[in-house]
Amino acid sequence: MAGPPTDRTTDDREKLRGALRWVTTVDHEDIGLLYLVFGTTAGLLGGFDAMLLRTGLLTPSADVWGPETYNELFTTHGLTMLFLFATPVAFGLANYVVPSLIGADDMAFPRVNATAFWLLPAAFVLMRAGIVADLLGIADIHPPATGWTLYPPLSRRAPNVDLDLVLLGLHLSGVSTLLSAGNFVVTIVTERADLVGWHRLDIFSWTVLTTSGLVLFAFPVLGSAVVMLLLDRNLGTTFFAVEAGGPLLWQHLFWFFGHPEVYILALPPMGLLSHIIPKFTGRKLFGFQFVVYSTLAIGVLAFGVWAHHMFTTGIDPRLRASFMAVSLAIALPSAVKTFNWIATMWGGTIRLTAPMLFCVGAIGNFIIGGVTGVFLASVPVDLLYHGTYYVVGHFHFVLVGMVVFALFAACYYWFPLLTGRLFDPGLARAHFWLTTIGVVIAFLAMLVAGMGGLPRRMASYPVRFATTQQLATLGAYLIGFGQVLWLWNILVSWRTGRIVETADIWNLKASGAFTREWQRFEQRLEEAESRPDSAATTADDKRA
Repeated sequence: MAGPPTDRTTDDREKLRGALRWVTTVDHEDIGLLYLVFGTTAGLLGGFDAMLLRTGLLTPSADVWGPETYNELFTTHGLTMLFLFATPVAFGLANYVVPSLIGADDMAFPRVNATAFWLLPAAFVLMRAGIVADLLGIADIHPPATGWTLYPPLSRRAPNVDLDLVLLGLHLSGVSTLLSAGNFVVTIVTERADLVGWHRLDIFSWTVLTTSGLVLFAFPVLGSAVVMLLLDRNLGTTFFAVEAGGPLLWQHLFWFFGHPEVYILALPPMGLLSHIIPKFTGRKLFGFQFVVYSTLAIGVLAFGVWAHHMFTTGIDPRLRASFMAVSLAIALPSAVKTFNWIATMWGGTIRLTAPMLFCVGAIGNFIIGGVTGVFLASVPVDLLYHGTYYVVGHFHFVLVGMVVFALFAACYYWFPLLTGRLFDPGLARAHFWLTTIGVVIAFLAMLVAGMGGLPRRMASYPVRFATTQQLATLGAYLIGFGQVLWLWNILVSWRTGRIVETADIWNLKASGAFTREWQRFEQRLEEAESRPDSAATTADDKRA
């Protein structure tokens, strides 16, 4: 176990300035910020892909974009948001605060931590090279149009060079995630301070630990499948040949990774909700142990539900029944978390700050997304809705409505910690309401369209679905405008926001919720104030 935390001195942290500092840093907080900037950039680009997609669906016929462009956009959108946005942002937050929460000085392997991050920009360039090539007029490279699931035989036979680049980028992002996950496991297990036993480990660290375990078992399967597909495409192997049942083999391998990936994306945000909600209710997290047990249960059950994505492939009905049972069972630990969040708020003194608003919104969206997922776990219902917009609406209520909302809650909650400055609360509330209204309009419209039988992944559609598609596009525009407000608020506040004068910015000491990351921040503020030049100290100096 590590001893009591001893922060680096300001001189140690400021030996290097400018770009050289960021390229060579191995400090967990610097790397956390790099992850956050990278993930935010990728998320904005992936969101722009979505705006283009929804614009193309304003009319029933493919008037705005042709079918090929539409397919390229939703392929790039899916890959960007799942592999380059959500996990890097969650790992960025974890890099920044987990060592503080467990009383460690840094991650267990700082250089491995830096290596894991610097693999991601290379993966980003490879995975989005086709769009850049299109903009530059390079004729030989185009974005892949296979869909983000990369199903053979289309992905096996597509001549596009960019698909090989995407597969290489996907492999690099997987290696990066594996390195980070192993580092988190070792850090949380071995670097905790003596006072931080397992019974005192915070809930966010528990979810990061469980997520890392999922990564270590799931991502090697994806990496193996990607390598086999690359060999098929370039060396003539037959791993995924149609004659040998290759497309079904790909689905088994991909979804064995893909459904744990859903929880790799969802568990850290669930931990954020469990960490933040008590801060603004004046109460401790209700049923802390049961929330931990539910997290571990999700980590185990996640590997037993992959074939519910394959109910329509004609697999043995007995297998379908078993996967249906496990898919329904995994809803129970998620329900435990939801009820415990609500029970924590019940009877508490709720303060509807920007972080708490996003927490409440995340719970509401998660209930809708979770209930619609329970329906899809049922074989008869899935056979009806599998290839429709119902799946798209369900998936986005969870991934946008819960995961992204929880990340925004953490962004606002830790913004003073990250920057030493305060954000504009009015803009933050406007961001919340625009995003919430947009999510409800866009994804409820998709659920309704799916219940009416509208197929997903189609550039054109029957005229009778025009109204629901236009409503979904309106909702998407509201979501997009909300993110413009968020970006403006963050960038302006980072540079000119009011300087934080006290670490207890959220008034957490009175309720006993002043956790270790804020204690360390308070120590740094006190050190900054005690320096001879404290009167001229900037917000960045205070944070350092």
